[in-house]
Amino acid sequence: MNTVDHIAGHTFHGRKGAVENAFRYSIDYILFNPEACLETPALFSVNAANITNWRDLDHGGEPGQGRGAVWLRECFETQGIPLPARMMLLTQPRLLGHVFNPVSFWFCFDEADQLYAVVAEVTNTYGTRHSYLCHKPDFSIITPADRIVADKLMHVSPFQKIEGTYTFRFDYRDERVGVWIDYGRAGGGLIATLTGPRQPLSNHIILRSLWRRPFGARRAVVLIHWQALKLWLKRARFRPFRTAPVPDRPVSRTRR
Repeated sequence: MNTVDHIAGHTFHGRKGAVENAFRYSIDYILFNPEACLETPALFSVNAANITNWRDLDHGGEPGQGRGAVWLRECFETQGIPLPARMMLLTQPRLLGHVFNPVSFWFCFDEADQLYAVVAEVTNTYGTRHSYLCHKPDFSIITPADRIVADKLMHVSPFQKIEGTYTFRFDYRDERVGVWIDYGRAGGGLIATLTGPRQPLSNHIILRSLWRRPFGARRAVVLIHWQALKLWLKRARFRPFRTAPVPDRPVSRTRR
């Protein structure tokens, strides 16, 4: 049975460097196979309007112009990467028609149903997106102990430079999921985490989440700007948005 899981997640961000700042928030994510015929609760739909839903156009390609899993498979083929036998997408759903995902994760599994690649799809508040393909050099199984390093290639926060590296760690289990990102650069960086237990999405969970966090992804946008204001008041250096020399390929591969 192909169902949608709810992740009652917690995200933590801790800034490194001379100007310190940290926060921890609860957040609602979903985890599901975007290529499967899904059994969903009445209040959730795929590619159709509902109280909460998910659409292909929100992922893969530019925001609002995505093609979902088709895009990912085309990217893998273009770069000569083994195609997944199964994939699972970890993302925030739309709520009342709106969504903003700072980062979503495509977990890719081989024929033996072992995790061998993860695509971190990063979107900033300026409306641009870049994805990082995380894998080991030989595409062997990714374990919770593995650290996978990628060069930072896109402007995300106006209080961080476009330099340094992301170190990813993933823990994917039947009962829970965890992602840790350590962004390091000379004199600064930050730690970002997303962790939470898995349980089947239900109408009860949707209504409870709507009651506790009624603005969904809009809340995430407000919180991002609130933290930016706090950094500005702490006199963190503000760097206006600029486009970094991102490779022509929409997905960049990790270094190790």
